[in-house]
Amino acid sequence: MKILMVSSEATPFAKSGGLADMVGALTRALDRAGHDVRIVLPRYYCVPKTTLKKLEGPLCVPVGWGEEWCAVYESTLPGCKAPVYFLDHERFFGRDGIYGTKEETDFRDNPQRFSFFSRAAFQLCRKLDWIPDVLHAHDWPAGLVPVYRRYVESASEFARTATVFSIHNLGYQGIYSKEIFPYFRLPWDLFHKAGLEYYDAINLLKGALASSDQLSTVSPTYAREIQTPEFGCSLDGLLRSRSSDLIGILNGVDFDDWDPSSDRHLPAHYSAADLSGKAACKAALQREFGLPEDPDVPLIGMVTRLTDQKGIGELFGPLYGSAYRICTDMILQVVLLGSGDRWCEDEVQALAARIPNFRAKIGYSDRTAHLIEAGSDFFLMPSRYEPCGLNQMYSLRYGTLPIVRRTGGLADTVENYRQDTGEGTGFLFDLLTPRSIYDTVGWAVWAYYNKKDHIAAMRKRAMTREFTWDRAAGEYGELYARALRRVRVD
Repeated sequence: MKILMVSSEATPFAKSGGLADMVGALTRALDRAGHDVRIVLPRYYCVPKTTLKKLEGPLCVPVGWGEEWCAVYESTLPGCKAPVYFLDHERFFGRDGIYGTKEETDFRDNPQRFSFFSRAAFQLCRKLDWIPDVLHAHDWPAGLVPVYRRYVESASEFARTATVFSIHNLGYQGIYSKEIFPYFRLPWDLFHKAGLEYYDAINLLKGALASSDQLSTVSPTYAREIQTPEFGCSLDGLLRSRSSDLIGILNGVDFDDWDPSSDRHLPAHYSAADLSGKAACKAALQREFGLPEDPDVPLIGMVTRLTDQKGIGELFGPLYGSAYRICTDMILQVVLLGSGDRWCEDEVQALAARIPNFRAKIGYSDRTAHLIEAGSDFFLMPSRYEPCGLNQMYSLRYGTLPIVRRTGGLADTVENYRQDTGEGTGFLFDLLTPRSIYDTVGWAVWAYYNKKDHIAAMRKRAMTREFTWDRAAGEYGELYARALRRVRVD
């Protein structure tokens, strides 16, 4: 099949989160499977023109009350032959942030920026004389792609092109004032008919959910959860109405980059057959964070965004979070790497100053993230919700047992410890409360000290779990085929 990925980010070119990893890795897997798959991205400042090839002639995009023009550049996705096209529009994308900056977290012209981007995807295909079988749009920035296909391009050369829309995080929907609607160059009757109306505002993700031929999200459990009021972010009714078209496909992991037997970031390598190198990684991690080099104390690692989704209130909330009691009541060490909400950054730094067995680094370092995964005994991830999650899969690969809430992709990838048999690959809890986190960390620490044979067996078992992108690519291939059957029967 011919497949165009329409995404606001993709590794290694532009990344703000797991969406970028998924688009890059899935594209490589689809390429290996023999599909003609390509990616279109905005060209942000983080992608220098000097690394790209410029295509001849500008691209004309009908939006607003006239036309916008942009240049098109081309590169190739590393690790495969898939072309990547970059739309170079200085006013829209000539800036440092993808969606916003620290000062302006959501650019006020985002609806114009990404409606232009969605419309330009069709114009790019015309310029290339390459009409895809499937347009695979990702998250709210590409939410207008299914709308344009269904209501603008249904009688054009895209008449037999199917649309698939992937929800990476339902919590981000692209909600803006309806005053910007005329810029989309759509008739006003589509404000309601195309599903874009949301309490008298525009919801780009809602329009995609209503207009796409097929829908996917990034884990089977999350696909079920978002159809409930608790996790549906007020769109659960629409998602239930489309339940027969919605599937959860678990993300894979790029094991070329995340492999403890060859990881270039580690001071020692190890595998399920020989775990001796993990002790050297633990010692290096303790040195990195200024902790005593004690091989016998359990070390808990965290690599996280300090946001409400990640359960940081229940863990670090002043006066009620459980982190202080965990570190003062239990014989353990905790290290954290992350950034996010200012109050939480301040709180974890204050805790690190008060507690000798807790250390934190604000920011992100790829090398440090890899060292935490390898050097920790446990990985704590108490998410409020988690569409898929990658860190728990990295942890399993590195023999670092996850302590996670039973939600979304965490529930699909981590098997709960059974202390009667030693089975499982991690420690799960259900209710997101400070007490639940405290008790589950305590359970893991108890097993570390009292069930050493269980911990050793769980580590080896965790490292054998396979979460490959080739498996996911096969499931996406079946989803594309279903979408094509629908559009070509219609």
